[in-house]
Amino acid sequence: MHPNPGHDRSEGPSRRSFLAAGVAAGLVTADAAAVPPNDHKEDAFDLNELGITDLQAGMKAGTYTARGLVEKYLARIEAVDRKGPTLNSVIEVNPDALARADELDKEYKRNGPRGPLHGVPVLIKDNIDTADRTATTAGSLALVGAKPPKDAFLVTRLRDAGAVVLGKTNLSEWANARCSYSTSGWSGRGGLTRNPYALDRNPSGSSSGSGAAVAANLCCVAVGTETDGSILSPASVCGIVGLKPTVGLVSRSGVIPISQSQDTAGPMTRTVRDAAVLLAALTGLDRDDPATAASRGHIASDYTRQLSDNGLRFARIGVARNYFGFHEGVDALVAESLEVIKRQGATLVETTDLPKADQFSAAESTVFQYEMKAGLNAYLARLGPDAPVRTVADVIAFNEKHADRELAYFGQDTFKKMAARDPLTSYEYQEALARCRRLTRTEGIDAVMDKLKLDAIVAPCGGPAWVTDLLAGDRYIGGDIISVAAVAGYPSITVPAGFFFGLPIGLGWIGRAWSEPTLLKLAYAFEQATKARKPPRFLATADLTVPRPIGPVTP
Repeated sequence: MHPNPGHDRSEGPSRRSFLAAGVAAGLVTADAAAVPPNDHKEDAFDLNELGITDLQAGMKAGTYTARGLVEKYLARIEAVDRKGPTLNSVIEVNPDALARADELDKEYKRNGPRGPLHGVPVLIKDNIDTADRTATTAGSLALVGAKPPKDAFLVTRLRDAGAVVLGKTNLSEWANARCSYSTSGWSGRGGLTRNPYALDRNPSGSSSGSGAAVAANLCCVAVGTETDGSILSPASVCGIVGLKPTVGLVSRSGVIPISQSQDTAGPMTRTVRDAAVLLAALTGLDRDDPATAASRGHIASDYTRQLSDNGLRFARIGVARNYFGFHEGVDALVAESLEVIKRQGATLVETTDLPKADQFSAAESTVFQYEMKAGLNAYLARLGPDAPVRTVADVIAFNEKHADRELAYFGQDTFKKMAARDPLTSYEYQEALARCRRLTRTEGIDAVMDKLKLDAIVAPCGGPAWVTDLLAGDRYIGGDIISVAAVAGYPSITVPAGFFFGLPIGLGWIGRAWSEPTLLKLAYAFEQATKARKPPRFLATADLTVPRPIGPVTP
């Protein structure tokens, strides 16, 4: 079965009152996909398209303060996310954000900035633990009232870097892992997130809220999570940069799990430079996540050092041709991108040797179901005896009891299959995991890059955003380059490449394990040569009168 777009795929993938900030928008009706009237006049927002470097320069000059930035972004969320276009991408704002900003402003005056993220407002996905007054629910009503024992390791890293946690973003509930025919961007707690480029279209998942919020300038940068496509897919269709790191480079402790072999968090930003800055803040060794031990010696203190307009010169870039052909308009647009890459001094090398997703999707689904049962039961158990649910079985029972809210549009077939799986010692699990790694690593990315002496491999990330259909589910096409890197646990990045009828299309780049510096260098040079990103206009529906493929601006 084709993966859920998101692609955290699993099959192929009366207690206290509900938290008002999330659920007020989350309990949707049968008219949930209806597009509200758009009276938003784009765009007088004075922080529009500003990045981390811009905000730091403004704070140094005295133009901005951390408090002022938080106030501006909170007002933007109210105007664009809650009203106007009503993107519904932010599930909850942090009630302590202004107080935290005040503390950071005082510190800035005393000691100067901690680093490039000092005072920068960041949104994080609602499956990442925060031990403050915001909730962590994976979009599920079943986790409303649960209290994580501490911040996720990556949240601690962000706070230590001086970032302000502005709030939590909506997501595809349980990271698109509950049902095999789900709708991306919908959660029982958060409702439906809309794509800012065409409000009737899907933002993809499961980091849908993070992708839409960054695209709409509701924050400076955001953090998403990915198991298979949940950073790159929403980044591609929302016209932003999404970076999925090598598994183990960013700690997963305190992140609601799906797959211990594929899960990771990563940056979702408007520029490659911002992705590089945010990645440095997220990385670090964490004894609570053994996978991070493998990152020792591979962590860079500054991922911006290699960024250069000339980063593509003398590079050898593989073109994964068997990942093309799913959409003629996308192929035409990516062909223009490849010409830009050549003109920047890179050598393009054709290949069709990487595996297609259908060669490993069944094994991947098996791995997910085994790993999710073990990981999710362990996560829920650590919430403590007062948590509303303690096991996967409890979550399934909760959903059935509250079917009018949780199961109105799609079910939980994947959860039920997952609940029936054996422990990770099972031969079926071990065999499936070995198949995934052999096909995507040994016989896949590593073999092709060794044979052709490549620095990276490129292909389109997927097709344009589809019209949201809560009853029929998602209609995602393409994206094999996303999946092969995800299953391998290797890094990938998407960069805006242009538009198809005004809808963003991303170019995907993948590489070997721990090759983030190389991927960022190459992606940055492509971004600087094309300048393809354009902010959204919050149209009610796609403008089908514009030219079909609008490719990158070529030098």
